[in-house]
This record gives sequence, C-alpha cells and structure tokens, in this order.
Amino acid sequence: MQENVKLNCQLYDYDSDSYILTKNTVDFYAEYFAEQQNNNDKTHWLNFHSVKEKDQIEKLCKKLNIESLTFEDIYKEFKRPKLEEYNNYLFFKIKSALPQVNSALFQQESISFIVGAKYLISFQEKSSDHFTDVRDRIEKKRGKIRLKGTDFLLFRLLEAIIDNYFEALDDIVDSIEKLESKVIRHPHSDTLKKIEVQKRKLVELRKIVFPMREITSQLEKMHSPFLKKENHYFFVELKDNCLTILDEIDANKQILDGMANLYYAVQGQRMNEIMRLLTIVSSIFIPLTFLVGVYGMNFKFMPELEMKYGYYITWGIMLLIASTLLIYFRKVGWLKRPNFRNKL
Repeated sequence: MQENVKLNCQLYDYDSDSYILTKNTVDFYAEYFAEQQNNNDKTHWLNFHSVKEKDQIEKLCKKLNIESLTFEDIYKEFKRPKLEEYNNYLFFKIKSALPQVNSALFQQESISFIVGAKYLISFQEKSSDHFTDVRDRIEKKRGKIRLKGTDFLLFRLLEAIIDNYFEALDDIVDSIEKLESKVIRHPHSDTLKKIEVQKRKLVELRKIVFPMREITSQLEKMHSPFLKKENHYFFVELKDNCLTILDEIDANKQILDGMANLYYAVQGQRMNEIMRLLTIVSSIFIPLTFLVGVYGMNFKFMPELEMKYGYYITWGIMLLIASTLLIYFRKVGWLKRPNFRNKL
C-alpha cells in the first residue's frame, strides 16, 4: 500500500473556541500527534470506521509508541473485559449492540479505545456510526465537551454506546409486548419459537453489557493521570446505567419465562375444553348406543318386536335420556365455555 493512502477515519481537533475536522494519511496523523504533545489547549479524537488497513494502523501505533500487545489486542477476538494501563495511555475493548430488522441477533462490533493525555483513538470494526451525537456536540458546541479533555470525550463515547444498548433493549421489550397479546389471544407454535428467540437475544445482550459494566467500574476506581478525579462521577453514571440495563434484562427474561408457562397453560386449558366436549358427547351417546345395540340383536323372540309403537317409544326414550343429560350438564356448568382470556 502506498504511503499517501487515506485511511477510513476522522480526526477532530478542538478546544473551547473552534474545531477542525481532518481526513488524511497515516503519516499525517503520526506527525500531527507528535507535534501536539505540548499543546495543552487542544483535544484530539481520531476515530477509525474500519480496521481493515492493518499495516497502516500498525505503522501509526508504532509512531505513537503504542505497545505491540495493544495493537494485537485490537485485532483479537473479544472474550472478556480488559483494561490495561501503560505509561503513556490506557487501552480497553468493549462490544457495541444495535437492533437489526428481521434478525434474531444484534448488529455487533468490537470497539477499542486508546486514551492518552491529550488524545483519544477509537477503532471500530465496521463502518457503522455510533457517535453521531458526539460529533454533533463537538461541531455545534453543545454541552461541556469542548470545555473538557479526553476523559470527558471518553465518557460521551461510552455513553453513546450504552444508549445503543438501551435501544436494543427497547426493541426486545416491544417484541415482548406484541408476543404477550398473541400468547393470550392466538397461541401458536411459532409464538413459542419467538419467545425463545427473544430470550436468546436477552442472553446475548447481557453478555455484551456485562463487560461494559466491568470497564466503567474500573474507570470509576482508577487513579490515572489520563482520568481527572473530578470526572470520575461520570463513569459512576455509566456504571449505574449498565446495572439498570442488566436489571431490565433479568426482569424481561422472567417475563418471557412466565409467557412460556402461560403458553402451555393456555394450550392445556384448550385441551381441557376439547376433552370436556368429547366427554359430554360420549356421555350422551353411550346410553343411546346401548339401546340401539340391544334392539339391534337378531333374536326371534324379543318381546318388543311385535309392539305397534315400539319404534316411536324407543325414540322417545332416547330423546328423554339425551335431554335429561343435557339439562344435567347445563345445571352443573359443563356447557358453559370459560373465557380464559378474561381470567388473565
């Protein structure tokens, strides 16, 4: 690859008065950061929308004195929360989550952060945009972001990712509300499958949020020159938000478990109604079948065979038996169809 190839990234260079947005080459970024080390008034945020240009990113890391282990961790598969402190920077890696339309999974990607005294570098695996609000705050000077340093910028970036967690959770909650009405009104085998899909999404979201909770908890307690003490409470807020999400996940998982039980209860109730109907029909026709069977025997000397009105009398007896049983069943309440939905 040529030295002058532009990377898929953006550099925001800002202070309280102005900001500059730059898209340039690896050599430019390396030299620029080196020159800005003694500039106490500027905050620099370099965000990569992709990590495909591995050789170029490695070259940038070397020029910024980023450890080779850190560079390797950027490309390693995310397994557990990992916050590492070096002499000139902090490094950690988390996962993001966004809902996907018509999918049983989330749109996930690993995002790595390198936090220095005056700069912050973020590495996204994909070109998805999680930080629109952060860019808008910088460009329009909304809030305190232009007045504070890299630790506050880190807070805003992590807050944006946690907001995406809430968005993913809200998507699941909406699906749960729709499923609840289906379970009660129109239970179907597909409904049970959808319940299991939402349970799996909750489990997956928990696996994503838990590492973020661990990272924010470590940032809250960390004594580092890259994190100002007066800004620690921002990370406490992030940790509390993660705990809120985890509690909501557990609560909705219990709701889904209850819905699965409700599905089986509704199916069981419907089966009971069917069995009751069959029992009523059988109870009515069993004595009638007995009479028909008796008089269907081919014995020559049956007393009632010579009766002039025997046929009509037999019909009358059968109708009387059927009517008596129907009246009895209605009296004991067997003919009333219970409205299971109203009871719920």
